[in-house]
Amino acid sequence: MSFLVLVLLLLVVGLVTMFSASYVNAYYVYGDSFEFISKQLIFAVAGVVAMLVIAHIDYHILHKLMIPIFVVTLILLAVVLFMPELNGARRWIVIPGLGTFQPSELAKFTTVLMFAHFIAIYYNKMKTFRYGVLPFMIILAIIAGMVILEKHLSGTIIIVAIAFIMMIIGGTKLRYLFIPGGIGAAGITCLFLFTKLLDHAKLRLQYWLDPFADIQGKTFQTYQSLLAIGSGGLMGAGLGNSKQKFLYIPEPQNDFVFSIACEELGFIGATFIIILFVLLVWRGFVIAMRSPDKFGAMLAVGITVQVGVQALLNIAVVTNTIPNTGISLPFFSAGGSSLMMLLMEMGVVLSVSRYSMMEKT
Repeated sequence: MSFLVLVLLLLVVGLVTMFSASYVNAYYVYGDSFEFISKQLIFAVAGVVAMLVIAHIDYHILHKLMIPIFVVTLILLAVVLFMPELNGARRWIVIPGLGTFQPSELAKFTTVLMFAHFIAIYYNKMKTFRYGVLPFMIILAIIAGMVILEKHLSGTIIIVAIAFIMMIIGGTKLRYLFIPGGIGAAGITCLFLFTKLLDHAKLRLQYWLDPFADIQGKTFQTYQSLLAIGSGGLMGAGLGNSKQKFLYIPEPQNDFVFSIACEELGFIGATFIIILFVLLVWRGFVIAMRSPDKFGAMLAVGITVQVGVQALLNIAVVTNTIPNTGISLPFFSAGGSSLMMLLMEMGVVLSVSRYSMMEKT
């Protein structure tokens, strides 16, 4: 199954699932059951068009665009710190008429782009600390540091995971990663213990350890999510037949859309969705291995790792395997600008695939 087919399959299944999860809440809040899906469809169509256009553009142009993209990312990450708080954090820039945009979504791609660029340049020197660790840690410290200032721990975790996986695949010696990894862990621990920056994370950790401590309050969402998953059984209640979306799970179209999928499609449907994500990552790695150069290979690796890590963490949150960290499920969660950004990244992978085939002919 081709990468493009897998992307379109995930997109279609995601849109159907998101609509099923969202129409009750949309009608209750806006008086229109199609409020969320209509916006999502607009961004999905625009995203597919952008994806196909980008697929026909030589990905090597990103070498020249890297610095401008990096500067724009830093500006947006700085601007968002002055935005009004939404849900207790400053992560979104409000765009009148279009909704909101999370600069951290662009930050993920910027991390992939910059790491791919420098791995391609320093490929023969990646086993040295000077070239295989130092420049990457400087980039990571800047981007991840600004994201964590938004009180966006989950976004920071994803960016760090992308960075470390790309470095390992790129050739960095594992023992060198223990040093920055230890410094980063110590820094997070200090923020956790001695500042108020991660107070929200402390509470989430407490409620994760005991998800039934406050089922009428702070753990209500997690508790209802587990009920939804458990009631799905093997075959599910059927598409559209979820009970938990009837105002039990708050905003079920967002981070907890997978729990509605489990309830309606059952274990079989949930497994099918997971298999689609696994196949997408696998095809991304196949494209990377066939890439004519290291830059294209690392772009494909980084982007598919981003999708895989984010999907894994979202499912872990929904099943209460890890604390609730506010991670959306790629292709499924509501968020038009995030979906469009994701599809544009898929276009970059398709560009690598296309130019790989052109090299062979």
